[in-house]
Amino acid sequence: MESSKIISVLVCCMLCIYVVEANNVNGDFYTNHQEMMGVQPLSKIFMHEFKLGIHAEASIKATTRLLGLKGESSQWINVKFKHPHPSADDWIAVFSPAIFNASTYVPTMGVPAFLSPLLVSAPIKYQFANHSTPDYVNTGSGSLKFRLINQRYDFAFGLFSGGLSKPKLIATSNKISFANPKAPLYPRLALGKSWDEMTVTWTSDYDINEAVPFVQWGLQGDDQVRSPAGTLTFTQTSMCGPPARTVGWREPGFFHTSFLKNLWPNLKYTYKLGHRLMDGTYVWSKNYSFTAPPYPGQNSLQRVIIFGDTGKAERDGSNEYQNYQPGSLNTTDTLTRDLGNYDIVFHIGDLPYANGFLSQWDQFTEMIEPIASAVPYMVASGNHERDWPNSGSFYNTADSGGECGVPAETMFYVPAENRANYWYSVDYGMFRFCIGDSEHDWREGTEQYKFIEKCFATTDRQKQPWLIFATHRVLGYSSDEWYARQGSFEEPMGRSSLQKLWQKYRVDIAYYGHVHSYERTCLMYENICVSPATSHFSGLWNGTIHVVVGGGGSHLASFSTLKTKWSLYQDYDFGFVKMTAYNHTSLLFEYKKSSDGNVYDSFTITREYMDVLACTIDSCAATTLAA
Repeated sequence: MESSKIISVLVCCMLCIYVVEANNVNGDFYTNHQEMMGVQPLSKIFMHEFKLGIHAEASIKATTRLLGLKGESSQWINVKFKHPHPSADDWIAVFSPAIFNASTYVPTMGVPAFLSPLLVSAPIKYQFANHSTPDYVNTGSGSLKFRLINQRYDFAFGLFSGGLSKPKLIATSNKISFANPKAPLYPRLALGKSWDEMTVTWTSDYDINEAVPFVQWGLQGDDQVRSPAGTLTFTQTSMCGPPARTVGWREPGFFHTSFLKNLWPNLKYTYKLGHRLMDGTYVWSKNYSFTAPPYPGQNSLQRVIIFGDTGKAERDGSNEYQNYQPGSLNTTDTLTRDLGNYDIVFHIGDLPYANGFLSQWDQFTEMIEPIASAVPYMVASGNHERDWPNSGSFYNTADSGGECGVPAETMFYVPAENRANYWYSVDYGMFRFCIGDSEHDWREGTEQYKFIEKCFATTDRQKQPWLIFATHRVLGYSSDEWYARQGSFEEPMGRSSLQKLWQKYRVDIAYYGHVHSYERTCLMYENICVSPATSHFSGLWNGTIHVVVGGGGSHLASFSTLKTKWSLYQDYDFGFVKMTAYNHTSLLFEYKKSSDGNVYDSFTITREYMDVLACTIDSCAATTLAA
């Protein structure tokens, strides 16, 4: 399409969709927008203030038009631009798809008929024009490097003046696209419902009426077999509110999950993703590999990574002017470099902080792909995945940006009975993990409470001595400034129901995210340290250690100035935890910073089976002299 037509369509698109959002939610858009200030960078673009300012002497051009010619899923490109009246607040936006018009989009969300054609997705990223050209304001000429990933649709760039609060479109670029935008990408491993099963979930733009999805896999060096995959997606009407249901909406593609069964413990498997097209031809991903999980109770070296609240960041610097998630690339890059030294990852909530801008989920799955394609990447539900008013979440907030759990539940497999209720158990060798969903009610008598008790109660501690509880929000202890002001050091009603379960079933460690920092407590029960030990715990089990590990990458949270006896170590930095089970009696805990991967806090547990069986305070049923 000619440049003039591109401009006219793009202009109408950007203007009308923001007006529609404001109209459809009866003014709630402005309230929600203000609430998200400083949260999701894309929400800072005030497109409801949009003005058209196309200038004949202004231009913007992408130097490469076709990407991924060698099968790459990402590529760096140069964008050159000119502005006859430059200013320091000029910026470049990336749109994908590049163009929509009324002939290809039928409004379904109550859009007035006169507002057409329209763009149904917000910009996916942006940079300021002077980001890498300091003299841009003087010369009016500049260039930027953008890293684009395969997100199924084509791209176009827009040159804006007026900053983010008064955007004025000056020029638009040519279109850019990937050679195969439908390609299978970004595999995400997860443990299945049985110990000898691995699941593989990936993203493509092939619906089942266009291609048959499968995984070709087998023991390394042996013959390969093919396992079929199921296909899911979700629609705009699946979203609960704006921006996910309006400006943030973007067609998500299709999500395929295959179940690789009857694995041999600890052996290495290779796999690749495939789609058989209806004409008999095949589309393949690149080759990947993983190591099968150990048998439950197996006595071997087992290493676990745990963190929460990473978000996502762009390697080209896009969207990062609010310093939104400054540590996410440090965390993922450090874990990628250390990939051979751990076996499984638990990301306990708040994954990309898409907050209703669906394009961010692709960028997140691409960011974690080196990790998630090689080891099981187990996730939990966080407030930024699930919470939305009147949607069944325990907290009546708008933190999910209208997603109400749908993208997370569709894009990431967990071995839950009902993935809308994101609680599940996982056996990994000598570990039993009981993963809670803090965004649903966990109090005594609820369905989740019954699950948590069953998960604890069915653990054979002779075979799986290390019993771990994890959830997103802090249901135990945290010195976060906000919790301290409430006088609770936890979520409302957090530990009141659960602490007797932790004590009765002798939970070793409870992990939480949500608070963006690191903190470790002593052995705790009923607000009291039950042991003077701080770095080595041995002998009878007598309490649970609570760990906040929410420093995966998002902006950090301050600690209270109040000093508590139970808080042994605090770190206002980005990091993650590594647990190493050497055998049935020895566990090493390490807190590592994302910046360098070095250990900054650690402890060890040495415990025999008889030490777990012995009774301590409230850990055995009450008895009488007659009994």
